Amino acid sequence: MEVGLKDVAEALEGVLLPESKRSLPQLNMVRDIEVSGERVKLSLALTVLSAAERERVQERVRAAVEALPGVKEVAIDLVERSPKELNEFDHVIAVMSGKGGVGKSLVTALFAIALTRQGYQVGILDADLTGPSIPKMFGLEKRPIGSEGGILPVETRSGIEVMSINLLLPHEDDAVIWRGPLLTQAITQFWQEVVWGKLDYLFIDLPPGTGDISLTVMQSLPLSGVIIVSTPQELAAMVVKKAVHMVHQLNISVLGVVENMSYLVIPETGKRIELFGRSKGEAMAKEVEAPFLGQLPLDPELAELCDAGEIERYNSDAFIALSMAFTQAMPALAHPLHDHD
Repeated sequence: MEVGLKDVAEALEGVLLPESKRSLPQLNMVRDIEVSGERVKLSLALTVLSAAERERVQERVRAAVEALPGVKEVAIDLVERSPKELNEFDHVIAVMSGKGGVGKSLVTALFAIALTRQGYQVGILDADLTGPSIPKMFGLEKRPIGSEGGILPVETRSGIEVMSINLLLPHEDDAVIWRGPLLTQAITQFWQEVVWGKLDYLFIDLPPGTGDISLTVMQSLPLSGVIIVSTPQELAAMVVKKAVHMVHQLNISVLGVVENMSYLVIPETGKRIELFGRSKGEAMAKEVEAPFLGQLPLDPELAELCDAGEIERYNSDAFIALSMAFTQAMPALAHPLHDHD
């Protein structure tokens, strides 16, 4: 029985990186496969791994391919590739608020969780360098692994790839006291020196406002568009509109509007109370000519899960409705699952 390229590729899907749920093909580290009779030749880009890890991965690759019927010889070449050359993103979506404290990181996390549950490969680049909260929500404490050739994101329990400045600091409460140039340089490094591999969606959690980091992301990264997060207060709506104007000036699409903290449900009665005033989400979405993706309530259960680092356990009717609205409003983005061939 003669082995084919597809057989080899499927065998390599079972070879995971150390301490990772993702395979070599998913991380785009398999650069070439050649099959000639009983001989298989592979080109692998393992630059990001230490010398010892490279050896272990090569042993696993060799064992996986040699186990295929008809394979007598396996040759492995290591090729140099930068993380930027390995990364492939179908959709890069920034989540922006303009104002702090409206739940932008929360919305980023919930969208990532929703799409992961649908089977997509998802990552989060935490660009809020001076106020990162993504690792805390997911309960991430492990430091990224890598080498001089690049680093790997840290994975959440459900397999979401995350890179945040808090994962690199000695202590999670250490302050990042940097001026603009250092902040923008860090964002560039998170984009170019992190091995994200092949992702269906990369969400970028932007800091509040329209400063250096937001400008760098919008001018330098190939964004599919921006999701705007607001709350019902007039002040929040006014500040968020500034962010929308920035997005429009840079000719980037607003993919949708999410209103957070829209209401509180009294458990005993089911009554909804609009603590921060009447909803303005639909009106804002209409004004910026973007879909209104929905409302999220003030939910004590969600707050507790975030504090405990277990946001991936969250589920609610509002969350499900928001996930469905994303899929329905953006069919061009929410494409069918595929194998990244």
